[in-house]
Amino acid sequence: MTREQLEEHQIWIYGVALMLGAVFGLWSAGLGARLEWLISPVLAILLYSMFTQIPFLQLRAAFANRRFTAALLTVNFLIVPLVVWLLSRLLPQQPPLLLGVYLVLLTPCIDYVIVFTHLGRGDARLVLASTPLLLFVQMLLLPLYLWLFMGGEATQVMSAGPFLNAFLTLIVVPLGLALATEFWARRQRTGAVWLENTAWLPVPFMALTLFLVVISQIGRIEAFFPVVIRAVPIYVAFLVVMPVLSRLTARAYRLDTRAGRGLVFSAGTRNSLVVLPLALALPDAWAVVPAVVVTQTLVELVGELFYIRLVPSVLYREPEDAG
Repeated sequence: MTREQLEEHQIWIYGVALMLGAVFGLWSAGLGARLEWLISPVLAILLYSMFTQIPFLQLRAAFANRRFTAALLTVNFLIVPLVVWLLSRLLPQQPPLLLGVYLVLLTPCIDYVIVFTHLGRGDARLVLASTPLLLFVQMLLLPLYLWLFMGGEATQVMSAGPFLNAFLTLIVVPLGLALATEFWARRQRTGAVWLENTAWLPVPFMALTLFLVVISQIGRIEAFFPVVIRAVPIYVAFLVVMPVLSRLTARAYRLDTRAGRGLVFSAGTRNSLVVLPLALALPDAWAVVPAVVVTQTLVELVGELFYIRLVPSVLYREPEDAG
């Protein structure tokens, strides 16, 4: 199988990973619990492999596209928080449920959003180049949003340790290693070969991450199902509302068609895999939070199948098609 074939079939690969995770997780809760510790290191490798696909010049180009960067920050860190707060008013005011919803919906995705942006004919390379910025800003602002929405209750259970650990393991280390890899590749042939081979890693490690997340958390979803199910309508509403607001934002910033589609996917796709380690670090009394987070992943992946068809054909058609 070539790398192009692997990437072409990645949606099916992810679907199989999710199904296997659910089957084995329900079959043996103990197995899932023993594998839970692997989520963070596997996710770090996934992010490293994705960061290695960002050339320095492309990263500069992404920041040079000021309109897209401004639109990206506006929709993800101004519009989304307002939407999330309004939607949360429809939920039972149970702190663990609210915390799970806030954790996952306030953080933009930096991994499989690139896959779906490409499938939805958006500017996936521009979105890819923006991932370090998105990850850095969300880690800075998430504690602020939690404090604004939940007050002291959030600060009592969310200690600084998990945030610092996530910042180091999911931003500093993968990004630093990716930059070192590219520096090595520019000077030695072995480095260039290694950099080329890292392009094979995102698909299998994304599948492995999804498998680990589901196998380790499906038991929690089953145990807390009466609570978790209440978040599902909120997740669906978010998936419906954000493309419309993103389209308006893209128009306000005068983005081209492919960049506008990328904005839609970024706004609608959330960072459940990265915030899950934060949820898992919570006290036992908040054990429902990881289940609420993972449920959003399952709802979102179904929603993305609609996105990749409707965004390019209905919401953001090519200029010649729109007329």
